[in-house]
Amino acid sequence: MSVIQTIRQVTEKISERSKPKREEYLAYISEAGKHSRPHRLHLGCANQAHVFAACDSVDKARLKENVVANLGIITAYNDILSAHQPFEHYPTIIRNAAQEAGGVAQVAGGVPAMCDGVTQGFSGMELSLFSREVIAMSTAIGLAHNTFDAVLYLGVCDKIVPGLLMGALTFGYLPAVFVPAGPMSSGLSNKKKVKARQLYAEGKIDRKILLEVESQSYHEPGTCTFYGTANSNQMMMEIMGLHLPGASFINPNTPLRDALTREATKRALAITALGNEYTPVGSMIDERSFVNAIVALNATGGSTNHTIHLIAMAITAGICITWHDIAEISSVVPLIARLYPNGSADVNHFHAAGGMGFVIRTLMEAKLVHDDIRTVCGEGLEAYAIEPKLGGDGKVRRKRARNKSGNEKILTDTTRPFQKDGGIRILSGNLGHAIIKVSAVKAEHWSIEASAKVFDSQEELQKAFKEGRLDDQDFIAVVRYQGPKANGMPELHKLTTFLGVLQDRGQKVALVTDGRMSGASGKIPAAIHVTPEALDNTWLAKVRDGDLICLDANMGVLRLLVDEKKITTRSLEIPDLSHHSYGGGRELFRVFRQMANRADLGATIIAND
Repeated sequence: MSVIQTIRQVTEKISERSKPKREEYLAYISEAGKHSRPHRLHLGCANQAHVFAACDSVDKARLKENVVANLGIITAYNDILSAHQPFEHYPTIIRNAAQEAGGVAQVAGGVPAMCDGVTQGFSGMELSLFSREVIAMSTAIGLAHNTFDAVLYLGVCDKIVPGLLMGALTFGYLPAVFVPAGPMSSGLSNKKKVKARQLYAEGKIDRKILLEVESQSYHEPGTCTFYGTANSNQMMMEIMGLHLPGASFINPNTPLRDALTREATKRALAITALGNEYTPVGSMIDERSFVNAIVALNATGGSTNHTIHLIAMAITAGICITWHDIAEISSVVPLIARLYPNGSADVNHFHAAGGMGFVIRTLMEAKLVHDDIRTVCGEGLEAYAIEPKLGGDGKVRRKRARNKSGNEKILTDTTRPFQKDGGIRILSGNLGHAIIKVSAVKAEHWSIEASAKVFDSQEELQKAFKEGRLDDQDFIAVVRYQGPKANGMPELHKLTTFLGVLQDRGQKVALVTDGRMSGASGKIPAAIHVTPEALDNTWLAKVRDGDLICLDANMGVLRLLVDEKKITTRSLEIPDLSHHSYGGGRELFRVFRQMANRADLGATIIAND
């Protein structure tokens, strides 16, 4: 089935732009994939003995024979991420399933996994974005033993999945299956949680009450249920064909969840080079796969973090995506899902209303996605337009996705969208280029012209709010020196609460920053990821309190309304950033800050030429 003209043209532009790098990448993985099959066969006897020294007798005998596939497991398990805690027992499930199918599975390595919910607003958040690179590198270390025939990747949250995919694509001659853990069950509603945060910010409730509210929201194993970066990750892995169909949003520790994990193991064994369905991830994932991910990101109102991650992931496979590609796709993709922060529903409500199967079926019928992509199922995207069920035999059963939403306040089709476009737009002007997500912002707030209030940290803005210096006035908060080079580009999620309070009071407010706002970007118009960042000697660094700024999401404008001659005569006032260089492990990330490229290039140190 063909896609509409704009989607086809953007795909062709990406393909043509990427051609030299993509051809070089595909030639590399083709050559690397010619190794002995199974891969461990080229190892010496002592090398192989190390591989299976700790295995049980069954696996040891199988590996000695050099005829069965050995699956590697890269796991992001830890106990501090609710979404990753269920992974504790996955290796056992996977090893047993592999043995049952006549193969072997081993944990190849673990990767770090930060919880941004813990580090928000603190120094640890300055390591968060670059943890993506560390995860990719840690994946490479685990796979560098070169003894595996396919890999299962266990990860869910913000930087973890992008880092895992970057690592997987570096070893693109190996098949890859991504295995999620699923969302926690629904707790306290997001609306009540946000209200409590605003009351606390205003001093109307105490910490004890707020902690109890938060505990009712984040209350058990599984992904946080709002539609932030973690759940956007899962959506993208499914529509890119890296999950098994229907795997994204099944709750942890349920029979269906475990059945999907066992099925993923057996599918990974089936697509190694030892069989007839060899599916190396580097050639399986192509330009069409990434375009489908961008389409679905816009259609579901997903995380703005992926305007950075998609670029970084794609370039690892020799595919060059730009912000303009993302915005052009957004302009023709209607918003068909309402999940918090774009609505009141959570991902469990989304799944119950039809979930990924309904979304994929709807996008296919509207010719907005490429249905002929390769997937780990080997059947194209049609195989993903389903709903998963547990059969009486304990195995996964699938039925065709429904053709009507189970709740039209949460999911709709493309003929009656919640918004005519996806809501991710580019702003441009003399302040640079920025991303804005308007799907959660009321239309009357899409355009604002107001005086600047300049801050060099989110703590400065928070202090100004508490002291009442932001009351009774319209303004655009400029929070700068938050880019990759300055301090690692932390999320500034806490600003949403303070600015939200002021907007609710009737003030017109907006945010301009070279930092990030995450998948939880909400009702405040926010020009984020401003590029070039302030540290690169830009106009952003020369904004002063009282300067008039125009932020217009309708026209795509971000402009400082000050005479250019006046701006050029202003001296730079770079604050002391040395306190971002030490403490909490930041010393170890100095080279990342020095080498990171721009946000619109993926804010990465990997493949940044």
